[in-house]
Amino acid sequence: MLDSLKRLFGLGPKVDFKELVQQGAVVLDVRSKGEYTGGHIKGSMNISVDALGSNLSRLKNKDKPIITCCASGMRSASAKNMLKANGYTQVYNGGGWASLQQKIR
Repeated sequence: MLDSLKRLFGLGPKVDFKELVQQGAVVLDVRSKGEYTGGHIKGSMNISVDALGSNLSRLKNKDKPIITCCASGMRSASAKNMLKANGYTQVYNGGGWASLQQKIR
């Protein structure tokens, strides 16, 4: 049960988000457009979690690393699971965008 929760929230082995970004990872912010406009990681892509299923074509390379983020980590965990279920191979839950921003500086 605990392992399932850890996987759901992306709390497995430590991920070097800065290294992933340096290697060209896509930072996918899954908050609403209004939330994104209020502040976001420079260079990130915004597709709300509600619209992700119908916008998968915007994420063309299924083997390119993708880091999902939102306000707290809940929606980004859902987005990660959706992407994995659709064949994306390197998807990481970055949690809240503000804390992720600190990790990639």
